[in-house]
Amino acid sequence: MSDAFSPASSESRPSPRYQAWLVGLLSLNFGIVFFDRQALNVLMPLVQPDLALTGVHIGLLGGAMSLTWSFAAFGMGGLSDVLGNRKVPLILTTIAFCACSFLTGLAQSFAFLLAARMLMGVAEGGVMPISHAMIVTEVDPARRGTAQGIAQNFGSNLLGSFVAPMVLIPFAVAFGWHNAFFLAGVPGLLSAAMIWLFLREPPRPAAASKARTESIWSVLKVRNVAICSLIAILLVSYLVVCWAFMPVFLTQVRGFDADTGTKWLLATLGISATIGSFAVSGLSDRIGRRPVMIALPFLGVILPLGAMFFQGPYWALLLIFFFGWSLVGVFPLFMATIPSESVAPGRVATALGLCMGTGEVIGGAFSPVVAGAAQDAWGATMPFWIMCGLAVAAGLLAFALEETAPRVKRARDAAS
Repeated sequence: MSDAFSPASSESRPSPRYQAWLVGLLSLNFGIVFFDRQALNVLMPLVQPDLALTGVHIGLLGGAMSLTWSFAAFGMGGLSDVLGNRKVPLILTTIAFCACSFLTGLAQSFAFLLAARMLMGVAEGGVMPISHAMIVTEVDPARRGTAQGIAQNFGSNLLGSFVAPMVLIPFAVAFGWHNAFFLAGVPGLLSAAMIWLFLREPPRPAAASKARTESIWSVLKVRNVAICSLIAILLVSYLVVCWAFMPVFLTQVRGFDADTGTKWLLATLGISATIGSFAVSGLSDRIGRRPVMIALPFLGVILPLGAMFFQGPYWALLLIFFFGWSLVGVFPLFMATIPSESVAPGRVATALGLCMGTGEVIGGAFSPVVAGAAQDAWGATMPFWIMCGLAVAAGLLAFALEETAPRVKRARDAAS
């Protein structure tokens, strides 16, 4: 390991420079994960006519991947707590999802495509619980919200939501969508090598030995974990429904060209969430997790409403997409920061796997199928009405959260 990125000592938290390097590399790695995951969504306007996919098919592709993703999040989070090992499972899962991207590029039928995406969910689901558990161990708690926001949202949205449509759509138009998936699988191999070379295995938490006897139900009894799991169901549903149906809606219903209008609208989502990765989480470090969790879901309603009804200037629609998608900035809060601040150190990966896995298995797996069936039955706007209801419900549920931000809690204790 280069001296420039070496931890200060194995008995204490590593140096600030190493902490920044750790967060940056984990963010890059998860960004590559989402680049692969988003590839099918941004290429769907090209894939759908080629494979004659229906709305239900599109929903099943998104839902099936979320289902297997959730199982991996449950399993890998708990397994890494039990083993007390983070680095090796992270490297293996990174290599595995690259192989699944290559498999997706070989698909010539819906069945093969479905199988490839389900395998990719298995490979990718454990990446974020393990990454967040590394951050909890290695990063100063005062910067935990910002660090987890950057790790989960910065790379994933910069690469998955911004770079993916900008690179993959033109590449697929020029060389075919099959080859675009081969391209998407390459960066993860480089990321796995960097993790192996430059990251240390974090110290095992003192309470990790208890993970062998702690059941997942005991973690779920923690109030914030339970509420965050419910919010995850709602907002993962919002996210997956948007990913699955927005590109086709913009192209086929709103009439935007895939390589120009649609591409930039989708890229705007990536810019919004990339900025939100540190802006929203950083704000929560200062004013608290709870008020941010309440406000942002309500703002998310403007995105589906704008996609359906706004007929004004294109630049104004870009702004609606930008501000509406800022809702995504709260994902690290309910999936990582709040749960990790609500349980003992030895149960962090289990709690994170529970919040992420619950959202994916219930919200991510079933919501796109329901939305696809609703679209086939009642029209192309139904998925976006569903998004509106999910966002409002999440904002209301966030009122039940207990505040966990260290700075806010210290200020309250000092004032009492």
